[in-house]
Amino acid sequence: MTEAEQAGRPTDAPATADGDSGPKGRRRIAVLLAVAAFAYLLDLGSKLLVVAQLEHHDPIQVIGTWLQLEVIRNRGAAFGIGEAMTIVFTVIATAVIVAIARIARKLYSLPWAIALGLLLGGAFGNLTDRLFRSPGGFEGGVVDFIAPSGFAVFNLADSAIVCGGFLIVILSFRGLDPDGTVHKD
Repeated sequence: MTEAEQAGRPTDAPATADGDSGPKGRRRIAVLLAVAAFAYLLDLGSKLLVVAQLEHHDPIQVIGTWLQLEVIRNRGAAFGIGEAMTIVFTVIATAVIVAIARIARKLYSLPWAIALGLLLGGAFGNLTDRLFRSPGGFEGGVVDFIAPSGFAVFNLADSAIVCGGFLIVILSFRGLDPDGTVHKD
């Protein structure tokens, strides 16, 4: 009996890193959506809290001057770059959401579901700010509040996007595809 048959996979189904067989395995859309919802709600809740409690106040020192909480409204990207291009960032976030929705149709990998969920939740978090925060209409300023010394001020959505992107790079280098198959180049 082959390893595939012992694992309950048809012998013609590709092995995956998750232990499921490609298209015959379980789709991971529920995991993607759960991770995205968690990241989004955590980001939204943190932004509501810091705007209500910290905006227009002095920064709060968490670890001396190394890490502070300070509310800023960022209409650009990291480090405030591209403040005149807010609509472009809104379009990019929308494109990321659409791309994730397309990939999700073939998603059978748990690690990819987590990575894409982090990207989706982060993209929705910052997109919500761009749509609904002043001045609104795709040009709103994103609420950033985590301020490490000598680095850009960011938020939890940015953290989710960076962690999801980093995980995707690792998965790609390891040869794991979103459909759960492993390829070796």
